[in-house]
Amino acid sequence: MAHLPRPPSFDHGVISFLWGLGLGFVIWLGLLGVGVSGATSFIVAAVAGAAIFLYVRIYGEEELKR
Repeated sequence: MAHLPRPPSFDHGVISFLWGLGLGFVIWLGLLGVGVSGATSFIVAAVAGAAIFLYVRIYGEEELKR
């Protein structure tokens, strides 16, 4: 009986970057949607995306059980 292959393993830094990029994009679109200027919304979204990246990078990885 053949078993299914495991999904590929991605580095935790890549996953953290994708979370920061995705949520930063959502914040940027949300700020544009409520009428904040383009430059201000980009700066706020970039800072929030960087903060999300750092948070997920530091606290997001679960420890492996032995």
